[in-house]
Amino acid sequence: MSDHIHFRDKHLIPIWEKILRGERLSFEDGVRMFHTADLLSLGKMAHHVQRQRSGDAVYYVLNQKIEPTNICVLACKFCDFATKKGTPKAYEMTIHDILHKLTPDIHEVHITGGLHPDWEWKWYLDMLRQIRRHFPHVDIKAFTAVEIDFFHKKFKLPIEEVLRQLQEAGLRTMPGGGAEVFSERVRKRLFSSKIGAKTWFEVHKTAHRLGIPTNSTILYGHIETIEERVEHMLKLREAQDETGGFLTFIPLAFQPGDTGIKPRHRFTSAIDDLKMIAISRLMLDNFPHIKAYWVMLTEEVASVALNFGADDMDGTVGGEKIAHDAGAITPEKLAKDQLVKIIKDAGKIPVERDVYYNPLRIETDRVIGKIPYLNSIPFYTYLERRQFRILPITPRRMGVLAEKGQIDAGLFSLVDYLRLRESLEQLPLCIATRDQVKSVMLFSKHGWKDLHGKRIGIVDDTATSVKLLKVLLEKKYGVQAQFVRMHAGVNNYEAFDAVLLIGDEALRYRKIGSAAYDLVYDLATEWYEWQKLPFVFAVWAMKRSLPVETKTSLANILAESLTRGEEDFVSISRAHAVRLGWTSEEAVEYLEGFNYRLGEREREAIQVFERMLTEVEPVALRNS
Repeated sequence: MSDHIHFRDKHLIPIWEKILRGERLSFEDGVRMFHTADLLSLGKMAHHVQRQRSGDAVYYVLNQKIEPTNICVLACKFCDFATKKGTPKAYEMTIHDILHKLTPDIHEVHITGGLHPDWEWKWYLDMLRQIRRHFPHVDIKAFTAVEIDFFHKKFKLPIEEVLRQLQEAGLRTMPGGGAEVFSERVRKRLFSSKIGAKTWFEVHKTAHRLGIPTNSTILYGHIETIEERVEHMLKLREAQDETGGFLTFIPLAFQPGDTGIKPRHRFTSAIDDLKMIAISRLMLDNFPHIKAYWVMLTEEVASVALNFGADDMDGTVGGEKIAHDAGAITPEKLAKDQLVKIIKDAGKIPVERDVYYNPLRIETDRVIGKIPYLNSIPFYTYLERRQFRILPITPRRMGVLAEKGQIDAGLFSLVDYLRLRESLEQLPLCIATRDQVKSVMLFSKHGWKDLHGKRIGIVDDTATSVKLLKVLLEKKYGVQAQFVRMHAGVNNYEAFDAVLLIGDEALRYRKIGSAAYDLVYDLATEWYEWQKLPFVFAVWAMKRSLPVETKTSLANILAESLTRGEEDFVSISRAHAVRLGWTSEEAVEYLEGFNYRLGEREREAIQVFERMLTEVEPVALRNS
């Protein structure tokens, strides 16, 4: 199993074999990887995992960092940014100052700063409300767990109420700062007045329950031990198993500045930084993204990190001061063109994203969209890319990019194909199901007839499934419900009367179960019992404008890849099944329930569904 990587450190081979089997790495594995001198093999392992999760995509965002004040009630030894009121370097921004720094071009504003002793709670809420009012398309990522705990204590509000009010004011996600290292030894020596792991996790888990995704960090390269680094990751992995609410992990290299802390070296080495990125990707198997934060790593190291497990470069980060006050040597603002160049030079697809990692724009061509669910792996496992790169993307978002002409081919959600068919050429390949799908599920507190007027949560991923649900509700059962879009992966589902989940998220949720929902409906079963037809959820298509030879080559490649995948359900699904907590037998049985080729029955089913959808929602195929 180690033939694909030439290991100089043979102790890495058992770790690599565990990765290929989809098994979770242990504390001992993490420590072993930190001690290895075989950096290239470590990077190759991490790059393998990165490509399984993110394909060729590397994400960035047009963002602005706002630090409203450096006045802080704390005095952490590692911080060279904060000061006390009245000192020469102290500053306080007004809400007007903050708004003046923002522009309509950015997609994210990232707000963190000192813990000001005098500002009122209303000031923070007004700041978010004013940002949302003047820049409604800008997502707000704000306040570390340290700041949330400070608000909780200063304003005598429960943590949940603090977060709820901030969310109502405009908060969308939270940064991961304040984690530092989850070690009481380190906390007592460097930031004894600051929150520890217990409070940090309480804040983030509460945010996840409210539907607020968050990031996570580690500050490394000071006095922490290798073992403490690994333990930090394991605690994050355990929390992610529980809530699923973390978007990314961000290793932050310590910047000593004039803090008085004397690390072994003034700055971490490139080797240490790359090891940290690679090991993070390998240990945090349930985290969607790993960030190479170029502000602290330097552009050069961040670029290499994109082949060592990282799939996110953060963004333009205008206005960042905390790291630079501590001695970070990178340019304070990296232009979009330079970010795109760094990503392309690493052989990756530059993907401009929003705060939730939804792709907004891709900066290259020859891109194949990949639905990142277990049900689509027969197409992609043996796909020979040749002139194409792979972009994992949810069905709805693939349709958005296709409408912009930025996806050359892909497994498109059926409603998006129907809406865009003038520009797309259909291939005789699909994802269809006979009488059940198991991964398009409605979890409900009510029977079908009693869902009239009720609120149904819809994950942002879905395009076709939500239209199928609408058809079933209105045409089969004669009821209408309210659909509310939400972010997948955070545990606020129970707030709805019912929730529609698709793909791997539906498989996970179905397996763990929920006391909140007594009823579980398989939408494919509902359709089959009603129409006695299969249901086609997605079809393969490619741009009509592609050269004829390219289209012919791609069609042949896809057909060959599918044939090989169908002959090998056991091995192609093994690692994916482990991540879902499934046995190999369960995964194979699931895949065998699909039909991957368009036949007469599938084409008839498409026609019937299209007619019904047009009756229920006449504009659906113009604006899904």
